[in-house]
Amino acid sequence: MDPRRRSTEKPPVQSLHEEDSRRRASDALPLPLYLTNALFFTLFFSVVHFLLTRWREKIRTSTPLHVLTFSEILAVLAFLASFVYLLGFFGIEYVQSFLLRPSDDEDDEVVVVDGRFAACPQSLDLAAAPPPAMELQLLPQDDEEVVQSVVSGALPSYSLESKLGDCKRAASIRRESLQRITGRSLSGLPLEGFDYDSILGQCCEMPVGYVQIPVGIAGPLLLDGGEYSVPMATTEGCLVASTNRGCKAIHLSGGATSVLLKDGMTRAPVVRLPNIARAAQLKFYLEDPSNFDTVSMVFNRSSRFARLQSARCTMSGRSVYIRFCCSTGDAMGMNMVSKGVQNVLDVLQADFPDMDVVAISGNLCSDKKPAAVNWIQGRGKSVVCEAVIKGDVVRKVLKTSVKSLVELNKDKNLVGSAMAGALGGFNAHASNIVSAVYLATGQDPAQNVESSHCITLMESTNDGQDLHVSVTMPCIEVGTVGGGTQLASQSACLNLLGVKGANKETPGANARRLATIVAGSVLAGELSLMSALAAGQLVKSHMKYNRSSKDVTTHAAAAASS
Repeated sequence: MDPRRRSTEKPPVQSLHEEDSRRRASDALPLPLYLTNALFFTLFFSVVHFLLTRWREKIRTSTPLHVLTFSEILAVLAFLASFVYLLGFFGIEYVQSFLLRPSDDEDDEVVVVDGRFAACPQSLDLAAAPPPAMELQLLPQDDEEVVQSVVSGALPSYSLESKLGDCKRAASIRRESLQRITGRSLSGLPLEGFDYDSILGQCCEMPVGYVQIPVGIAGPLLLDGGEYSVPMATTEGCLVASTNRGCKAIHLSGGATSVLLKDGMTRAPVVRLPNIARAAQLKFYLEDPSNFDTVSMVFNRSSRFARLQSARCTMSGRSVYIRFCCSTGDAMGMNMVSKGVQNVLDVLQADFPDMDVVAISGNLCSDKKPAAVNWIQGRGKSVVCEAVIKGDVVRKVLKTSVKSLVELNKDKNLVGSAMAGALGGFNAHASNIVSAVYLATGQDPAQNVESSHCITLMESTNDGQDLHVSVTMPCIEVGTVGGGTQLASQSACLNLLGVKGANKETPGANARRLATIVAGSVLAGELSLMSALAAGQLVKSHMKYNRSSKDVTTHAAAAASS
């Protein structure tokens, strides 16, 4: 016999006994029951507030937490007493309400008695304990009925996963409902062959399918003594082939070298004080080195990987923008740094109760927007990558000359970008490579905006015989855990590069290595495109690799019909 069925055979009778016992206990109290409950509620929250306040003061003054005063001992005892009372009065019944809930496969009727679910035996006198007018609403088993409910608006599309408990079925029903509502077909958008459970609550809401992006391989890229086959997800013809040619030129010349200058994700909340004097006090407090240990201790509680590096303040009137920067291990780290910032803001409001938190992000971060602060101070990983390309490789592989490349880089990437008023765009096409690698490895594609900040420099070396080329990228924002990196396809691409998941020995090493690979790939892409421009081959190569002779319309129709 199912043990859960045995435990629910007589809950109505048990519930009546408990209610009678509760009434007798209530009569024995010196105060009415509602006043007793109010007293213990007040006591509980009062001592919690007192203990938290004292704990914050001890952290600020570096006093050991285990050293208790007489008032703190009384507060702890009051906390335990009120907690035990509230748990006994409310908690036990709440837990029992779940333990007594019948399983889904039971065939007995279900009634609700005193707020409890119970299996209803035939001999139960329902007149003695009439159930409330409450019915459990179950979705129909037939997909067509569910689709009609969504189309009519009776069932919200966003709730399908939670209602059905089947992510694949939910996506299929949502897709069919969308086609009926809009009157337009989604036949070219694949549905099958994807793990919809893997994106629930993580990557995408209300899915109806997935988009296919081909992945090509450039390389091997010889970087810092190691070889990497770089996955690139793109629909732009010639991009992978061009980057691959750059990798070949780098490999034949002995490889590229990279240096990681900085590793820190940023978040900048904006707070408002009553006047500029108070705003200045907050700025001076946060920038005082003697307060940094206290602030960092509070910040670092958010994660075992989060470590606060700096907190720089900028004032605008009575508003203060606080740019926090911290290391985040192998995660890209936006959520991690946001939690740390929230911890600090909560503690700061004890010393600055007149501080109004306007927003957790005040755009001084600056996330997914071109900004000079990122270009100057960096965000994420700041990487410089260089290579010396031999003269004969420039002539035979890149089909141009050292002199032509140096002149073109000055006129295009430096002067031309300056004339355009570029912000971090002193390069040929860094965003092409960054976007392709980001899509393949599960990064946030929107962060391509600041991650593509890059200045490409070329100059002759070894008496003008060889070419020195470098890329400086101050804000490459990547991670190897969390977000899209956990999806099967993207995880496979990370595994190809040898940076899948978290580095167990040196936290953050995988993400830092991925950032250098991105920079090395950009170096290869810049080298090849600039060579094509110098040799006048750009249009010819794009007409060869970026144009198809197939009748795409006929091909797509055939694929859809099959």
